[in-house]
Amino acid sequence: MHRARAAFLVFSLASTLTAQQTAGVIAGFTTQSSPAEVNWEQHFKSMPDPQRMRANMERLSAHPHHVGSAYDKENAEWILAQYKQWGWDAHIAEFQVLFPTPKLRLLEMVAPSKFTAKLEEPAIAVDPTTKQKDEQLPTYNAYSPDGDVTAPLVYVNYGLVADYEELARHGVSVKGAIVIARYGQSWRGIKPKLAAEHGAIGCIIYSDPADDGYTQQLPFPKGPMRPAEGAQRGSVLDAPLYPGDPLTPGVAATKEAKRLKLEDAHSLAKIPVLPISY
Repeated sequence: MHRARAAFLVFSLASTLTAQQTAGVIAGFTTQSSPAEVNWEQHFKSMPDPQRMRANMERLSAHPHHVGSAYDKENAEWILAQYKQWGWDAHIAEFQVLFPTPKLRLLEMVAPSKFTAKLEEPAIAVDPTTKQKDEQLPTYNAYSPDGDVTAPLVYVNYGLVADYEELARHGVSVKGAIVIARYGQSWRGIKPKLAAEHGAIGCIIYSDPADDGYTQQLPFPKGPMRPAEGAQRGSVLDAPLYPGDPLTPGVAATKEAKRLKLEDAHSLAKIPVLPISY
């Protein structure tokens, strides 16, 4: 694991929420002042320019921009320039956070037949960014520990407390096993945490089409849902324990911050975790 520099913009923003209209009067306004409020809200709704929004989103997402990447820094500097142009008092604050990236990923079924997973999302012709393989992060779960485990596989549904209780009622134990859980119903970091607490030695998390695929709407590129070979990346920190940089609990991860040793960072996953597609 290594530390990566993260750039964040700090700025002030005031926003208003559109109130619900009832019988021509908006909650919080009088009969006399409601029409003026409606006019102002309609004015503000008409201001965003869809074409400008599309151009900005295409610019920001033109390359992978995960923490510590070159394009992440470029995006931060571009956004800062925009805010300053609009008169905002904005600046970039730098934090040095623990950001692990994998050197080796391997997932194999060894019996009853052998199968080796590709662990790679294919490029899609309509989206040129899917071809930027050298810039992309691989499919992995950040803050998974290193590990090399071989064991029977046990399906644990969403990997929640109720799922382990149901398995126990049927006499099924995950002790010494690798569990496979589907994404959803909880923070992904809870899945390896509960698996480890029940004695599992590894955790696979997959995106089930029942929750995140063709059963909901058409998959990308024809629709918004996850395609067949798409895998959900993301952190598996024990975020409910404490969020943010695992080595600086409770304080900002500045250069001067006192850091825990890796073995003392209790929010890190305890067993190796890997995401896969369905």
